[in-house]
Amino acid sequence: MKLLEGKSALITGAARGIGKAIALRFAAEGANIAFTDLVLDENVANTTKELEALGVKAKGYASNAANFADTAKVVEEIHKEFGRIDILVNNAGITRDGLMMRMSEQQWDMVINVNLKSAFNFIHACTPIMMRQRVGSIINMASVVGVHGNAGQANYAASKAGLIALAKSIAQELGSRGIRANAIAPGFIMTDMTASLSEEVKAEWSKKIPLRRGGTPDDVANTALYLASDLSSYVSGQVIQVDGGMNM
Repeated sequence: MKLLEGKSALITGAARGIGKAIALRFAAEGANIAFTDLVLDENVANTTKELEALGVKAKGYASNAANFADTAKVVEEIHKEFGRIDILVNNAGITRDGLMMRMSEQQWDMVINVNLKSAFNFIHACTPIMMRQRVGSIINMASVVGVHGNAGQANYAASKAGLIALAKSIAQELGSRGIRANAIAPGFIMTDMTASLSEEVKAEWSKKIPLRRGGTPDDVANTALYLASDLSSYVSGQVIQVDGGMNM
């Protein structure tokens, strides 16, 4: 039997990158997949086809994750369509980097709203469903900068630190209802975002990593699979760094 057979997962920001890798990994293990992105574009259509090719039910939804009312409506639609929500992965996120003294209020608000408030919105909408089911796994996609900070990313680091604290708090609140909450803190992961960096910069990063390579979206997806499945049935309130040993 596959690890996620009979389960339904909701993954935000999953039309590409790490979110898509998680969706494909979950689908390969039997989970039906509902996923969101800001607009229903070609990426959403292609991801849906790839998921359906794995023999599971899959559907993409347009969602402004930072909007409370919109999120509640989308979650209601997903619950009606899929019948249950066993796994929630809060993956939607953006960056608007800049030094604190030059950072605008808009840069701060955009990152906090998309990265952190969106997770609150989806957890708030999904927990009543999971509480009735008396089972659920919530996974917040944090970052090593949320653990250690990073110059020029005060907004991003604060949002990711918030996701960690949010997971720990939800784990304490809802553990008695069979709901687990954890966070993943990826390090230097090779995605479209990092692909624009020069080879020199990538090489410099690799030197700082004990495993001497950048991570892949699949490295993160494998950790998400562990936290989503019953393999981690006694793991809650934890932060797992997927960083090749960079920040031990």
